[in-house]
Amino acid sequence: MAFTFSAGSLVKARGREWVVLPESEPDLLVLRPLGGSDDDIAAVFPFEPVEEARFAPPEPTDLGDQRAAGLLRTALRVGFRSGAGPFRSLAGIAVEPRAYQLVPLLMALRQKTVRLLISDDVGIGKTVEAGLVASELLAQGEASGLAVLCSPALAEQWQQELRGKFGIDAELVLSSTVSRLERGLDLGQSLFDRYPNVIVSTDFIKSPRHRDDFVRHCPDLVIVDEAHTCVAADDTSASAQSQLRYELLRRVAADAERHLLLVTATPHSGKESAFRNLLGLVKPELADVNLESETGRKQLAQHFVARKRADVRQYLTKEDGLADDSLAERTAFPSDRYFKDETYKLSPDYRTLLDDAIAYASERVEEAGGQGKREARIAWWSAIALLRSLVSSPAAAAQTLTTRSAAAIAASAEEADKLGAPLNSDAADSDAMEGMDVAPGAETDEGASSVKSRLAELAERATQLEGPEKDLKLKALIKHLKALLADGYNPIVFCRYIPTAKYLAEQLANDPETKKRGPLGAKTVVKAVTGELSPQQRIERIEALATEAGEDAAARRVLIATDCLSEGVNLQHYFDAVVHYDLAWNPTRHDQREGRVDRYGQRRDEVRVITLYGDDNGIDGKVLEVLIKKHRQIKKDLGISVSIPDELSTGVTDAIVEWLLMRNRENEDALFGADAFKVSKAKLENDWNSAAERERQSRSRFAQRSIHPEEVAREVASIREALGGAGEIRTFVRESLGALNAVLRDQGGSGSGSGSGSGDFTAQVGGTPAGLRDALAPTVGAEVIEKDREIPFRSDPAVARGEAALVRTDPVVGALASHVLNAALDTQAEGTRPARRCGVITTDAVSTRTTLLLVRYRFHLTLPSRSGERQLVAEDARLLAFEGAPRNAVWLTPERAAGLLEATASENTDPHFGERTMTRILSQLPDVNGHVETYGDDLAAELDAAHRRVRAASGEIVRGLSVTAQKPADILGAYVYLPAAASAAAASAGVSA
Repeated sequence: MAFTFSAGSLVKARGREWVVLPESEPDLLVLRPLGGSDDDIAAVFPFEPVEEARFAPPEPTDLGDQRAAGLLRTALRVGFRSGAGPFRSLAGIAVEPRAYQLVPLLMALRQKTVRLLISDDVGIGKTVEAGLVASELLAQGEASGLAVLCSPALAEQWQQELRGKFGIDAELVLSSTVSRLERGLDLGQSLFDRYPNVIVSTDFIKSPRHRDDFVRHCPDLVIVDEAHTCVAADDTSASAQSQLRYELLRRVAADAERHLLLVTATPHSGKESAFRNLLGLVKPELADVNLESETGRKQLAQHFVARKRADVRQYLTKEDGLADDSLAERTAFPSDRYFKDETYKLSPDYRTLLDDAIAYASERVEEAGGQGKREARIAWWSAIALLRSLVSSPAAAAQTLTTRSAAAIAASAEEADKLGAPLNSDAADSDAMEGMDVAPGAETDEGASSVKSRLAELAERATQLEGPEKDLKLKALIKHLKALLADGYNPIVFCRYIPTAKYLAEQLANDPETKKRGPLGAKTVVKAVTGELSPQQRIERIEALATEAGEDAAARRVLIATDCLSEGVNLQHYFDAVVHYDLAWNPTRHDQREGRVDRYGQRRDEVRVITLYGDDNGIDGKVLEVLIKKHRQIKKDLGISVSIPDELSTGVTDAIVEWLLMRNRENEDALFGADAFKVSKAKLENDWNSAAERERQSRSRFAQRSIHPEEVAREVASIREALGGAGEIRTFVRESLGALNAVLRDQGGSGSGSGSGSGDFTAQVGGTPAGLRDALAPTVGAEVIEKDREIPFRSDPAVARGEAALVRTDPVVGALASHVLNAALDTQAEGTRPARRCGVITTDAVSTRTTLLLVRYRFHLTLPSRSGERQLVAEDARLLAFEGAPRNAVWLTPERAAGLLEATASENTDPHFGERTMTRILSQLPDVNGHVETYGDDLAAELDAAHRRVRAASGEIVRGLSVTAQKPADILGAYVYLPAAASAAAASAGVSA
């Protein structure tokens, strides 16, 4: 027997009610549970009993109080996963985007083939912006697959972001996973045909062996993370790795039909030609467009978005050209970084060791200089390794002194530079951060055994210097960490080398087994994260640190990390201060470190940054003065970071090292008069200032102006109308939990920087119904439920693990809404039911009898896309209200209807009277069916116009688009509001008012 149900119909099967989806066939029904998500879609065959379902009318005996209508509406809207508006994905994703994050999405929907360069500042949320575009293109059928190209260290984080926030499951294609994935392929099948959504290591896929297969079978949507590392300036000798990356992207971008999102916070990287090459990947014509002309800037503006924090800290305000601040959104970025440069001096023994090591290195460099270029470069890199590790820590020095130099195997001077530079310099665009935190070697295999004996003797002396008594740098760190901890901060200490990080953790941590107490106190938990751990293990170690510290207000966390955490990993929920234990020789690395905590979601208004530097080691002071402080000043002036070209910073640090090796250390001021240093410093300042000026002009000339704030405001208002706003969710959660016997406590100011009046609160749910507790356990953790611990609810959507955000997409809010909705629809449900489908309220808010209807509409959408038309069913919930009797209804505006939710009861309503009133109103509701259906048709027309408006710039995308309302609509709830005087008179007369 064939099915005859049309798409959008309500049917009953398997003991529940479903919506028929357009994918259904005569011999197969594809169903989504009423109010359910796409994850719950099921297929039903003809041999299963299926019958038409009529939505049951409200029961007049099941009356709720003044809160019933508002709670039911919100519970219903939170459950929507298929909104009817032009943004198909927003109802189903698990993240609440900020208004400014919708700008790239609006730009994308105006392009037939999406090509965007997203260059917002660090910490604004570029990953979310790219994810919004990707999820929307996939939801609309504009893209059938997704590839994210990123560093292998960030691959798992991308996987978690896509899955957790956007519901996109993607396979990791890394050197460590590809063999396993390929074993499951059919003969001749490509990995990229088998898995439609992939996250690919750029460094793995760029090799010619893998690149060709990827380009042939590449998905039609590609996101490139840290895109600036994939291009190089025309006037520099790019590394072979950069050239391979650029060739890969050039071939991917060559397909004019492929959607491409390039993501980077530093599109310029100090070189105009590199920026032009990046633009050429977006659209070939942009590489040569005249950006000095208004026409050229308008052309670029369609594809380029670059904003500073100051641009979006307050958004959709009157300053943005809006009529009022009703839609204003304020994003709580930290207002500033507090910098403090703290010095330390070497102990006498450490100073003697450093002098002897410099003397040894100087001899080796001078001796090698007469042996040939190869030997000279090997000796040079060995000398730098020795000096940097000695300045870092005794542990790093000891390992470097007993380890063979990576450059020692080089067959030429060029190869020595290629092997030595990555481990000894801090290039901002190094090919990969992985493996760069190992201690470099200083042994060169050159010379007699006496040389090795001398190195071994220096290593032994370094080992004897461990501990705060002789390592005064460690002693200074302990002092500054104690001050930070006393002020309530949880710092990250960044080191250059793995041995240094492990050494610090050993010196600072408490050891329960040996009962050794560290210098930072019994309640301070210290752990180290280095490149020895896989990316996933690093995240697990950080979460273990947070768990071990627990919820004790006195507990503190200290993370010791190498630069394996300086890019991509978000740490703002756990840490709020940064200590640079080792100076990086490129200031961009400092900015990357600080950016891990100074970003959206950081609750501290002020992030503290402490930079330790040696006053008398001959290196640190010069690097700080010439590079680090200059970088800070430019960022303070512009509001954004400007990268320094690597060759310029290397020129300065090379001059410092050369002076240190070849001159008398006692006359350190002579360095600034040295010719080589003056030339390097002058060139650096000139080029850096030029880059900063170009960036300043770029930010003003190419500021995002293709989407006006008024356009964003219009869509934000539409989204909030359909899905609810933050205030509605907060009210819903508080009132629902309160009605369900949860214990609520408001939260005022705290050490994390949240102030009183924020709307934050905690809830203990031990007294709530078992069904709700069971639903919350997978989200907040079974232990939280079993031990009745407090669940923090935050107004800020950027929450830490174990906290709930007061937004509709938060899983805790979703579980609560599902419980409230199901209880409202089931009059036989046990326990408290906060929401009801009926209510009679006596109130001073009305002067004549007013009836409020909560109506659920279903719409058929025909959405054209590049892959053909898509038929969809979507839901919406609206409030309709009228005065008087249904037959002679006087309909109120939507604003007045919504205002009834705020009405409070002025007196109790007699239950019997309320039941009689409700019975009469329900019996007369057929008289308003005509208006309800007309309203649905009008709403369908508005939705159709919204879809066309968002896609206005691309006519091909709107041809064939249609939105029609499914009839009849469902009257989910009916609520009668009575004026106090009329209610009293009617009750005394014993008749309905």
